[in-house]
Amino acid sequence: MAYENLLFEKRDRIGFITFNRPKVLNALNRKTMEELRDILIAAREDDEVRVLILTGAGEKSFVAGADIAELAVQTPVSGKETAAFGQGVLHLLETIGKPSIAAINGFALGGGCEVALACSMRLASKTAKLGQPEVKLGIIPGYGGSQRLARLCGKGVAHELCLTGELISAEEALRIGLVNHVYEPAELMPAAEALAKKIIANAPLAVKFAMEAIERGSEMPLAEGQYLETIIFGLCAATEDMREGTRAFLEKRQAQFRGK
Repeated sequence: MAYENLLFEKRDRIGFITFNRPKVLNALNRKTMEELRDILIAAREDDEVRVLILTGAGEKSFVAGADIAELAVQTPVSGKETAAFGQGVLHLLETIGKPSIAAINGFALGGGCEVALACSMRLASKTAKLGQPEVKLGIIPGYGGSQRLARLCGKGVAHELCLTGELISAEEALRIGLVNHVYEPAELMPAAEALAKKIIANAPLAVKFAMEAIERGSEMPLAEGQYLETIIFGLCAATEDMREGTRAFLEKRQAQFRGK
């Protein structure tokens, strides 16, 4: 299916989602978020897609935030609905059951930083700039940024970024734990694909269950999270992939996982 603001390609069991509005630095508008939702719903049911990589078209921007022309006319009612819709789309990205990698190739600001935060992992080009500058427009993050940033990097970092609205470099983002790795621009997408292929080589259900344990367990008290882990561990023990993985290890051969 052709999309107006996004490109979607499947290759080597990776789904590539590219924000494709380079003239406005890939700014998010309602249409873009609707298309992202549709792609995610389709990818969730597509066995040919094991990992998603999200990036931006052009060399300047991953996603440079919200479309200001659309934002400027929001009312209290439409603003609340817009934030709820965007949060729903990013919750889908976070809970789709398939890992997602943000390949941050430039500006990741406001909603763009929030998209990256909802991904399972974040890789950044050395040229990337990240931030939550909403306070400079008289608003706050609306797509979950204040919540995910505090959980990922701590309240002190979240307060500093959300209250000052200042941008940070890729290296600073790495230092505070906002991104996993930083690469030269030409190395960013190859690194994202290499990471995706490492994940794809593993048992599909184990990957899905590990994500669930992390996402759900991180919001629980430790004892409850550990109990959740025991339940999911038990589910893994009932899969054909567990039998194949352990048998392949003992037989000193490559496992052939089937996602069952």
